[in-house]
Amino acid sequence: MINKIDKLSKQTRHPSLVENRSYNLHTECIFCYLPKDKVIVDSNKLAFAIYDGYPVTRNHMLIIPKRHAANFFELHKEEIDAIYELLHRQQKRLLHEDKSISGFNVGINIGEDAGQSIMHVHIHLIPRRKGDMEDPKGGVGALSLKCRNIDLV
Repeated sequence: MINKIDKLSKQTRHPSLVENRSYNLHTECIFCYLPKDKVIVDSNKLAFAIYDGYPVTRNHMLIIPKRHAANFFELHKEEIDAIYELLHRQQKRLLHEDKSISGFNVGINIGEDAGQSIMHVHIHLIPRRKGDMEDPKGGVGALSLKCRNIDLV
């Protein structure tokens, strides 16, 4: 008998995430049940990379562990290593493809009070460009406030 999660997994999970089911799933998590039409830019055994649905700059990416964990500090070392591998690969790819990128912000929100809106760990890789802000001091916090009312840079 197929249990409820296996059945739901095969019906609604992104095809590239269904093949290795050695990780926990949360049935109401949008990262555990990524839509089939969502483009996974890169992946490895324990994590995957997608473009952010609500980017603060062009090509803003999310690196996400395949195992459901709400808190970064719940991740295993192997998962952190897998995330780091994807962060590195995507940073290099973005620099190669977009010569206007001159810096990056890397950020993790842990808990609602820190701004986490999806309770599945995800790491932001945010490309920055010269002049995308008048004064970039304050990093991603300042960028987030600025970009709420402007077009993407």
